[in-house]
Amino acid sequence: MINLEEIKEQEIDLDKVYDYVEFPNKVSGRCDHCNSAYFKSSVKGGVFLRERRECGMKKSI
Repeated sequence: MINLEEIKEQEIDLDKVYDYVEFPNKVSGRCDHCNSAYFKSSVKGGVFLRERRECGMKKSI
């Protein structure tokens, strides 16, 4: 299992969907990659997905 420290050391893959339980936001409501608070939300197949508008980083909630 990869932890948050390992993610910080390597570049964040913007094509991957990260699981919020495993990788919570460092600052609540802010992106770990670009520090933006603006995001798009969608629900598909019972999965709530948040995508940052600035960088495109995705997390499933």
